[in-house]
Amino acid sequence: MQSDLDIEVTSPVDEALLRSLTPGVLGILVRRGADFAAAEDAVQDALVEAVRVWPADPPRDPKGWLVTVAWRKFLDATRADTARRRREDLVDEEPAPGPASAADDTLQLYFLCAHPSLTASSAVALTLRAVGGLTTRQIAQAYLVPEATMAQRISRAKRTVADVRFDQPGDVATVLRVLYLVFNEGYSGDVDLAAESIRLTRQLAAAIDHPEVAGLLALMLLHHARRATRTAPDGRLIPLAEQDRGRWDTASIAEGVAILQAALARDRLGEFQAQAAIAALHADAPTAEETDWVQIVEWYDELTQLTDSPIVRLNRAVAVGEADGPRAGLAALAALDDSLPRHTAVAAYLHERDGDLTTAARLYAEAAHKAPNLAERDHLTRQAARLNTSRGR
Repeated sequence: MQSDLDIEVTSPVDEALLRSLTPGVLGILVRRGADFAAAEDAVQDALVEAVRVWPADPPRDPKGWLVTVAWRKFLDATRADTARRRREDLVDEEPAPGPASAADDTLQLYFLCAHPSLTASSAVALTLRAVGGLTTRQIAQAYLVPEATMAQRISRAKRTVADVRFDQPGDVATVLRVLYLVFNEGYSGDVDLAAESIRLTRQLAAAIDHPEVAGLLALMLLHHARRATRTAPDGRLIPLAEQDRGRWDTASIAEGVAILQAALARDRLGEFQAQAAIAALHADAPTAEETDWVQIVEWYDELTQLTDSPIVRLNRAVAVGEADGPRAGLAALAALDDSLPRHTAVAAYLHERDGDLTTAARLYAEAAHKAPNLAERDHLTRQAARLNTSRGR
């Protein structure tokens, strides 16, 4: 049985339509009695069939067509598996073809895929597969792992949630963290995970009225608006202060700010709203020099109270260094564990701002050795070389 849409979509089938229909079709099969893993396999088989059939014979009701074909795929698989004979009472009579249910099960699928028993990586993969409609191959390429590895990860995740009740309440905070993890992966391969996470978060925002969902969507839009200016044509990282603000996506910024303002007006502050407020202040500044760092520090204070995250405190030290001077930033940094990711890079930056170029150059070089990726390592190495050159070394 083909259990994945792992084929090249070169036909005129609307891949975005297939992705948008996937969660609804999957939800209907689960409501009819199929367990999640079997239902997901059947839906993937139906998507493969759609890519094959629709170009020559497009259906009037795409969702209804997918439901009918997926249910038949599920029945075929169930009847062929003697170990699953206990399900025969579920499948004695096939529902008559007709318009698909209008019920939207997307929200329940989000909660199921972000189940607390799953690891973060498994929850992300399952969300992209079941809700996002991506193939195992696409997800593997996006995360730069072998397809077989990703297939095993998704298979284990499906087994983990196989017996979870589909209608049980879920945790919005867990769903949002999974979506934020997807967004932070950026993009690679043939799937733009940043754009995909925005699409999924929009979908979630349409299904649930929650200020933190709106806050996350605003945060994504505000960060994504700067995407085109974050790297040079040669792949070199461009710091925020040096980015060409004229190339920022003003439509995304305006949308993000409007969504954020509506969320903040509800007076139920959460961490994603606070992060979005910081991003909005950066986006609002015509130049780096005109950034309202004092207000950014205030928002970091709010965020610290909400999360007490060491990474938030690290970013706050940078903001303090901009608002109150580099020595104030170094004092804030001194209270933090120096093993924190990017701690050394922040120390280098603040020492440079304070005029101690010797220490800054040494710390930039140290930070380069600790960098999590080649782009950051290259950037930090360039910073160290720049300071060494300016000092005549």
